[in-house]
Amino acid sequence: METGTKSENSPGILYLVATPIGNLGDISARAAEILRTVDFIAAEDTRVTIKLLGSLCLKKQLVSYYEHNSRESGAKIISRILTGENCALVTDAGTPGISDPGEDLVRLCIESGIATITLPGPCAAVAALAMSGLPAGRFTFEGFLSTARKSRYDRLRELKTEKRTMVFYEAPHKLMRTLNDMLEVFGERRVSISREMTKIYEETLRLKLSDAIRHFESIPPRGEFVLVVEGASITDNSGLLHDDAVSAARSYIDNGMSVKDAVKKAAEETGVPKNAIYAAVIDKHEI
Repeated sequence: METGTKSENSPGILYLVATPIGNLGDISARAAEILRTVDFIAAEDTRVTIKLLGSLCLKKQLVSYYEHNSRESGAKIISRILTGENCALVTDAGTPGISDPGEDLVRLCIESGIATITLPGPCAAVAALAMSGLPAGRFTFEGFLSTARKSRYDRLRELKTEKRTMVFYEAPHKLMRTLNDMLEVFGERRVSISREMTKIYEETLRLKLSDAIRHFESIPPRGEFVLVVEGASITDNSGLLHDDAVSAARSYIDNGMSVKDAVKKAAEETGVPKNAIYAAVIDKHEI
């Protein structure tokens, strides 16, 4: 039994326990055993975790640990583990530490010399990527985009020339805004949209961004979504686009703008990385 390895007066262990993303039958035997044997459980939403424990016929002391109490609660959890107690960290669904404050607790454990053990299991991002039909050999996980349009739009512009498949999480009330921004910044792309994964009404739509917008205009979004978006193609990130950016930067410089400002402006207009534009113009212009 993993929790029986600690010696007297030594710190306990933090277990990162992946939990089902919908179907409670996806809990692993090892995860169930750890939840049974730890001293207490740190949960993002104790109401959700109580249901999971009920399905396993378990009763366990729960400690609330979520974004808005992570600093205060995290310190208390660390204190208890340092006295020798073992703790299981769980999120509402999936793997703790991915797009939730669990990463802060892991960092605190590392800084305090506390052993951390992961129990791999469900992850919505990986599950949706596997079902998408888009290239999965190399991908980038972006989590939730900002709720502020400017920040969201700026991040999408930075990703415009990203060639890897991109994975995003999104809430239903923000889905349409995000899809419209993606179409505006990325142009037409293939996208796989998954919701209610492993549940009764599981659905994955594989279509183009413009088609996705039309679909959700007629059918209001419900449930939490995972968006898997096609990366930039070779033509999207072609030499022609690069040349346009370099030409724009040189024009700005010739009209009196500094190299730094010219490169920044050209990058914002074209989506071409600043370092690529800078390398091309520096041969002809002094800083």
